[in-house]
Amino acid sequence: MILNMSKEVRSLSQTTNTATASTMVLRSSKSVPTPNQNKAPRRNDHVKKPRASASSSVQRLKQGGSASQQTPKKKKRPKESGSDNEHPPVPAIQEPVKRIVKPGNQLELSEQALEEDVTRILTGDDPNVPKNVCKFSFKDRCYKPDPPGQGDNMAIHFSLQGSSIHVDSAECKKYQEANSFNDQSVDAKETTSDTKITSESQMVTPTTSSGNSTTSSGTDIKGEHTKNQFNYSERGSQTFNNPMKSRGVHTEPPPMTQYQDDVSQSKIYDSYKSECLISMMEHQQEGNGDIRSFEDKLASIVIDKGEIVEDRSDTIHSEHMENALKVMERLVNQNAEDDIFQDFKYWEDASDQYRQHGEGTLLPLWKFSTERTNRKQVTSLCWNPRYNDLFAVGYGSYDFMRQGNGIVCCFSLKNTSYPEYAITTESGVMCLDFHPQHPSLLALGCYDGTVLVYDIGNGRNKPIYSSSSRSGKHSDPVWQVCWHDSGYSKDFNFYSVSSDGKVANWTMSKNELKMETVMQLKLVSSSKEASDEASLCGLAGGSSFDFSETLENKFLVGTEEGNIHECSKAYSGQYIKTYDGHHMGVHTVKWNPFHEDIFISCSSDWTVKIWDQKAAQCILHFDLNNSVSSVCWSPYSSTVFAAVTTDGKVHVFDLAQNKREPLCAQKVAKKARLTHVSFNLKDYILIVGDDRGVVHALKLSPNLRKLTLLEDVVERSGGDGGDEGREGKELDEYTIQRCKMLRLLASIDKKYASEV
Repeated sequence: MILNMSKEVRSLSQTTNTATASTMVLRSSKSVPTPNQNKAPRRNDHVKKPRASASSSVQRLKQGGSASQQTPKKKKRPKESGSDNEHPPVPAIQEPVKRIVKPGNQLELSEQALEEDVTRILTGDDPNVPKNVCKFSFKDRCYKPDPPGQGDNMAIHFSLQGSSIHVDSAECKKYQEANSFNDQSVDAKETTSDTKITSESQMVTPTTSSGNSTTSSGTDIKGEHTKNQFNYSERGSQTFNNPMKSRGVHTEPPPMTQYQDDVSQSKIYDSYKSECLISMMEHQQEGNGDIRSFEDKLASIVIDKGEIVEDRSDTIHSEHMENALKVMERLVNQNAEDDIFQDFKYWEDASDQYRQHGEGTLLPLWKFSTERTNRKQVTSLCWNPRYNDLFAVGYGSYDFMRQGNGIVCCFSLKNTSYPEYAITTESGVMCLDFHPQHPSLLALGCYDGTVLVYDIGNGRNKPIYSSSSRSGKHSDPVWQVCWHDSGYSKDFNFYSVSSDGKVANWTMSKNELKMETVMQLKLVSSSKEASDEASLCGLAGGSSFDFSETLENKFLVGTEEGNIHECSKAYSGQYIKTYDGHHMGVHTVKWNPFHEDIFISCSSDWTVKIWDQKAAQCILHFDLNNSVSSVCWSPYSSTVFAAVTTDGKVHVFDLAQNKREPLCAQKVAKKARLTHVSFNLKDYILIVGDDRGVVHALKLSPNLRKLTLLEDVVERSGGDGGDEGREGKELDEYTIQRCKMLRLLASIDKKYASEV
């Protein structure tokens, strides 16, 4: 009985512990479901009922009943609303309580202040660093505040001196040799004896790419000892500072005076007026030798208001004010177009060296035009012989039904916005030319046959000489004028050619302009029938002419019939020679400036031809596929010339590089026809005029302005490095370009080879 009771009590305690543990598990895992909760209940699963407690069984034994016979009655549990397989209810877990603790010194901010972003910048400055440190300056012999340095805010937490050496250094090789010697000696010692002498030694070995150094301890034998690199001491010494000396020199200050005055418009006007009067008196008293100071001259001028009426507009419109405004306008224009002026001075096309066959380009710089000349055509261009930046442009019309007044504008490269001088004529200007020795004299030829001479230096719009029907006049338009010294007269002379078939010489006498007919252009025909018709029709219309620079009396005349006549001022009745090469009117004929026998011509029959006066036919012929308006030789090379066509293209040739095609054929004007072209006498630029009153300035690329090398000239002149070679090096530019043209002629025809 006692055994049975003890077993029953033990089983009850185990059951109670099991139930308690299961209850604890359920309480701790309320929120986490167990794996069995998710599964469906099985049929045989049921909730185990707890057994009777040990106290109840003991009471039944005391009452005299056996524990085995009397069994306790099982109490029925009330059925819950659910299946029998559900777990008993688990009490809820109490959640932790949140309590906000607010400090007493906390600021109370509004919602707007809380939403506002506050930027804080963190710096690396150490607040504990002293800022009032003073150090003694031996130079100034006083204490001075120590300025803040870069390392004031730096804190060193760890510092270690390294012991690594470079692999390729001499010190590393030394240690490697010592290490290998020690290893060999140790191996020999181990084979001879069993005793080993061990000693600790620190060896520094060069490291790999990681850069770390290692120290090794191993066996060592008696031999040479390496230097211990860790046992060293630093030694230093300080030299004695020499005493400093100061030396100074004082100079006497310059004398100073105080001056004060006020400035008004009336005082400025009076000063300008006094300067003008003083300059007038100086011109009057140049021959008297009056030497007086500025104050004396100013004091001697007495202005009587009753006698002299002062006009304030005189100062504004005076010559001094005009010159000052002109200089200011040039400066403003150059600042506004600084990029173009930089290209004009320094631009070089670097792509020329990569072009095939030496081709080049033209860089557009400026366009010269005014509102008064928009509806007119550019009929002539001419550069001033003294001022290389100044050129004159004649405006008129080639159309017979659209004739009007003419304009001459003198533009300067220093001021590209407005002309320096402007002259208005009653008839359209067809040609103009500057005097070679007197650059202010400008000769004009008009559409009505009159010729005019202007002095642009006096600033007047009236000609100083003008032709008339009484003194002589052309009856048709004057196509070209040219200054030329006759040699037997002291007066100025110029020549003109007109469609009336006359080449006239104009002499500027004291009172009037006298006309003298030099040549009457007769019609020339090959057959007899045509010659009879020519005698009935009259004279041939002249369109262009040019005088030779070497022979004074010789000149060429191009006609509207296509013929080119070689004439002389000494023989006015007949031609020296006639060249029949063009089928339409000849617009331009020009002598080569470096060879006296070569000249060029262009015509409306689309051709440009180069002639030799000794040959009846042209030596070179170029077809430009459009009417050629003008042609011009370059002043720097004997083989370079430019031509313009009515389709708006500029053709630049260099016969020394290519005798068949132009090096540059560039379209300058899209919807305009080009009328004239002219090279600058100094700079590598050319100007081109069109039929809409615009003048285009273009810069030549390096391939279009190549000059012959000195070595080539020596070879062409027959120099072999000796005395002849030295003579070749002393050749001037004219001779160099002449040799260049002779070499070109020799390549065209062998008969010119003897002249080279």
